Amino acid sequence: MKLYLSPHTCALAVDVVAREIGVPLDLVWVDVRAKRLADGRDLHRINPKGQVPALETDDGQVLTEAAVILQYLCDRHGADALLPRALDMARYRVLEWMNFLGSELHKSFTPLFRANTPPEYRPIATENVQRRLAWLDEVLARRDFLHGEGFTAADAHAYAVVSWAGLQAIPLGAWPHLQAYVQRIEARPSVQAARAAERAEIARRANA
Repeated sequence: MKLYLSPHTCALAVDVVAREIGVPLDLVWVDVRAKRLADGRDLHRINPKGQVPALETDDGQVLTEAAVILQYLCDRHGADALLPRALDMARYRVLEWMNFLGSELHKSFTPLFRANTPPEYRPIATENVQRRLAWLDEVLARRDFLHGEGFTAADAHAYAVVSWAGLQAIPLGAWPHLQAYVQRIEARPSVQAARAAERAEIARRANA
């Protein structure tokens, strides 16, 4: 299968989960701003929405949206620890987190990444992000992971999105429980490998 991805996006969560499961993916790096693949192809020909992640399955279909791709990988490969099976309430708790991350937290960051965001709105957008990070810190004061006793797909998703705080000069030191959580996730071999691949792509672009 092919994973179309770009550094510093929630596609990182898909790469992490695939590595957790042991599913090899062919990583196809995309310039998401230019909407171009390294070979010059238009990203819209892969995903008409012009975004990553996109997963090309081994039967040629293309799935988009991080939360959906994560569910597909976990369900297809029986990764019940990462996403419990249907009709288990634990599954819906994990999906509840993933929906929060994909809608509330992800979208709170979006104005900070856009060049056309009015300067006067940026402090408001930063405050919106900080409010959600503070709430996560409160939750993580009582647990090591978002749901249950172990790492799930929701934690991979959270790690990818929360890491954007560093890109926006929002230090996590104000939220010690969240900071410790990020460090715990970052220590996982799957995350280290996915990050190494991302760093290699960033270096390749810098030297191109």
